[in-house]
Amino acid sequence: MLLVTAVGIVAFGWPLLAAPTSPIAHASDAPLLFALLLPLLLAVVLAELADGGMDAKTVAMLGVLSAVGAALRPLGTGVAGLEPVFFLLILAGRAYGPAFGFVLGSTTLFASALVTAGVGPWLPFQMLGAGWVGAGAGLLPPARGRSELAILAIYSAVAGLFYGLALNLSFWPFTLGGETAISFIAGDPVADNLRRFLTFSALTSLGFDIPRAILTATLVVITGTPILRALRRAGRRAAFDAPVTFAGSAAADPVATTDADVLGVDLPRGR
Repeated sequence: MLLVTAVGIVAFGWPLLAAPTSPIAHASDAPLLFALLLPLLLAVVLAELADGGMDAKTVAMLGVLSAVGAALRPLGTGVAGLEPVFFLLILAGRAYGPAFGFVLGSTTLFASALVTAGVGPWLPFQMLGAGWVGAGAGLLPPARGRSELAILAIYSAVAGLFYGLALNLSFWPFTLGGETAISFIAGDPVADNLRRFLTFSALTSLGFDIPRAILTATLVVITGTPILRALRRAGRRAAFDAPVTFAGSAAADPVATTDADVLGVDLPRGR
């Protein structure tokens, strides 16, 4: 998880540290990032399987929820930032943990891009942003009941804004020329570029980010309790390794303490 996050931070933020003479274009580095992201996602899943964080049942749930999320995303069509898929990522990440949430966010955005023909240089950045949204839900402090819903609702609003900022940063340095007050200027101090970036985001995308945050928080409040209950019930593992004990003792009931009586089968005499 830390390795994937480090790669993502570099992918989003490297233009802020680029020299003025360096060629800057995500169109050329996005395929490389995508090629690096897929095996890292697989590594996260394999690490969770090896460590016991996931089992076959959880991996099956990952596939089901990815398909559901891919079907949900086109419903909002991105109009005014209304994207209903994020509430599912947050609830699943909360129920199954940060690694599951990260992989689910990434696979959901990947699957929905294939469904809607939305594959492009922006896709790996969308996958990383959605993965961070799902992972963050799994890192929230423990709580139950109304307290949990309140924490998730607040997080959903913050995550909706964060996702918009992250996606803005992925294309802002390459969108505007250096003539405006909100343009990226290669080689300038990071603080100055970040100030211009925040101004750019407030002027161009805040009208999309706020509706996304409100919709996600509202859906979490409305559906959080039943969906979390269903996800947690579905995620319970079978106790194959639980110790087996039998009621009674040989001294208390000598008639019913043979292997045949305990197991309920007919065994040959003398066994």
